Amino acid sequence: MSISTTPVGARGRRGPSPRGEAPRLRAGTPSTLDRHRRRLFLPFVAPALVLYILFFVAPSLAAVVISFTRWAGSGDAEWVGLRNYEVLVQDPVFHTAFANTLLILVAVGGFTFAVAFGLTMVLREMRGAKFVRNVLFFPYIVSSIVLSLLWGFLFQYDGLVNAFLKLVGFEPVKWLASGNLLPMILLGMVWINVGLYATIILAGVDRIPPQFYEDSALAGTNAFQRFFHVTLPMTWDVVAVAATLWTINSLKIFEFIFAFGGTTTDLPSQDVWNSALFVYGMSFGGRTPSYAFGYASAAAILMLALFAVFVLVLRRLMRREAIEF
Repeated sequence: MSISTTPVGARGRRGPSPRGEAPRLRAGTPSTLDRHRRRLFLPFVAPALVLYILFFVAPSLAAVVISFTRWAGSGDAEWVGLRNYEVLVQDPVFHTAFANTLLILVAVGGFTFAVAFGLTMVLREMRGAKFVRNVLFFPYIVSSIVLSLLWGFLFQYDGLVNAFLKLVGFEPVKWLASGNLLPMILLGMVWINVGLYATIILAGVDRIPPQFYEDSALAGTNAFQRFFHVTLPMTWDVVAVAATLWTINSLKIFEFIFAFGGTTTDLPSQDVWNSALFVYGMSFGGRTPSYAFGYASAAAILMLALFAVFVLVLRRLMRREAIEF
């Protein structure tokens, strides 16, 4: 009886595959499951893609074309080239709307994130934190029209805020006077949005292992030091996404300003217009002798281009190497 001296590994490679073993696929060969996924990809994606092109891409491209015309919404459009953009950069109303949009972006965003970070430091170790999160998030899911009515009810001259001031011995304040209208709008936007961004940041904080906070507490750090050296670095990617989301959302704010600052028969004062209200006022809002869809489209396209640049710069500035934990 002879004993083979061929190594087991070599014999396994040279001989036939054991019975019942599935043949191995060569590198780069798609499996049956991958082929089925590719076949299902188009039928599932096609309906959403068609709707996206129909209701977003096509109107956006149409707005670009309309921005180079003088068009009242019906009839023939007159090609004017860059004339709408030339008038736009000299329009003081657009300057005010653009400044207010930047004020919303920077001031409201900065204060919103500051309050959200403060709530993060408090709610992380607070009992009943989930209930408080739900309460904070509630204004964001309610209609902006309803919130504007509530905000006006609270701060009208005979409203609850002035009633409380009288109770503690102060004189009532005309919160909704023309000079105070823009600050009240900005404050209302902070109230609406702080719950959303606090929830996003807290979701990032929940991923941080508790031992990091325990080790830093044993090292004698206070709450602010733990926030700047533990919480912020380890949630930086979440904060960057939230900042980008706010930059995009700040351009689209319309309903709260429209309902809070306006009346049943007229738009708000042009002193509180932002870019969205400017586009509406110059098209459907009746602030021009005839509908100026070309001029309004030029304003929308210009603001879209500027905010696209803002988003790209923000993403560049907030780019950090990811911390793995």
